[in-house]
Amino acid sequence: MLPVLLVSIDNTVLNFALPAISTATLPTGVQLLWMVDIYPLVLAGLLVAMGSLGDRIGRRRLLLIGSAGFGVVSVFAAFAPSIEGLIIARAALGFFGAMLMPSTLSLLRSTFVDRDQRRLAIAIWATGFAAGSALGPVIGGILLEHFAWGSVFLIAVPVLLPLFVLAPILVTESRDPHPGRIDFLSITLSLGTMLPIVYGIKTIAEHGATWFTFAPIALGLLLGVWFVRRQLRLPNPMLDMGLFRRGAFSGAVGVNLLSVTALVGCLFFISQHLQLVLGLSPLSAGLVLVPGLAAMIVAGLLIVPIARRVRPSRVVPVALLVSVAGFASIALRGGQIDAFSIGVAFVLLGIGIGAAETVSNELIVATAPADKAGAASAVSETAYELGAVLGTAVLGTILTVSYRAAVLLPEGLSAAERVAAGETLGGAVAVAGQLPAGVAQQLLNSARHAFDSGVGLTAWIGVALVLGAAGVALVALRRAR
Repeated sequence: MLPVLLVSIDNTVLNFALPAISTATLPTGVQLLWMVDIYPLVLAGLLVAMGSLGDRIGRRRLLLIGSAGFGVVSVFAAFAPSIEGLIIARAALGFFGAMLMPSTLSLLRSTFVDRDQRRLAIAIWATGFAAGSALGPVIGGILLEHFAWGSVFLIAVPVLLPLFVLAPILVTESRDPHPGRIDFLSITLSLGTMLPIVYGIKTIAEHGATWFTFAPIALGLLLGVWFVRRQLRLPNPMLDMGLFRRGAFSGAVGVNLLSVTALVGCLFFISQHLQLVLGLSPLSAGLVLVPGLAAMIVAGLLIVPIARRVRPSRVVPVALLVSVAGFASIALRGGQIDAFSIGVAFVLLGIGIGAAETVSNELIVATAPADKAGAASAVSETAYELGAVLGTAVLGTILTVSYRAAVLLPEGLSAAERVAAGETLGGAVAVAGQLPAGVAQQLLNSARHAFDSGVGLTAWIGVALVLGAAGVALVALRRAR
């Protein structure tokens, strides 16, 4: 639970420190972007490799190595003397973070051999993500009100110290009894597949679709084909491609990918609407989302006894339809929605996705052989990371394009001000702070209306994604019990 909680908090708490980091280190726009993006880039690229490595050298051992490295690098990041040092630290955090997540889920597979116990354990494991997401905005707001920006990195130390001390005592080691040699070429190919694809998606979100932005995706796909062909030929592959021939495994991975894409895309526009349109502070905006994240925890636990009796092909689609209702309640209002209604919609999202992902994650680890639990868990985590990237990139890009097309800029703005206000709602708010009251209000009204006009469209795409996940579950999980 501890590393899951930490990684989840880290995903949300850094966003609140960006203004303070910008003031202290004076980064360029490109440097700030790399500081944010380098962590998920490295993490997504190494998850499969680290999951397979855990199968070979021991999952508990890899968890302890990752914990020690993550803690040490977090201290360095907290006191990084420059933005370059912080970028390097974030890359190292991605490296060690990739050791943590597959190890936790695969250790549950080996520890809880009874399937009912394992389903409950995975439900509790999943609450770490929701609890961390809920705590991130609250902890970030409190820390940054009283301490320097480095404090958001130092929170890793009190979380990881008890893990490092107690894991050797409480957690039993497990590994693949016939692991074969470590395949460094396959590790390189998996990194070469994931990193360019994730980078390309993020670049499209920032700069639009051009041959330059599609080139890394094409490179990643070519290396991915090479990776798959190599795994099919090897007697002891790093990733057993036969897992994807099992409908329950590939279907559960697809459910995770689509539902996380929708959820993260929703968080992208909801957080901006709460702060930049409704004018809430970061802490207040975070508190609006807490009931939904609490509902995600409760739903994940309550679905366990139901999943013992109801087939996954029924329980997962029904759960996801609850999330569809949450997205539809936002879409039907076209962005004209208050904080209370957002909170209610997010509760519906949390109930559906929390229940569905508990079942799908359990199916992933239950379908895979025990000796391949690390690699299978890594595939599940990679689906999460890709979903998070796609949620921001795809839904975020659609929202940004809609905003650019709809915003009307008042006369008298400088060229730099027109670029900043015409790109994002956040830029318009920043520019408005430097303008006379009348012009500033005119700009804010136009920018907020333009932003909300895209929220309805984005929410309808969220509806389609979750319906797609429900369809995948209905078809692919029909033979799963």
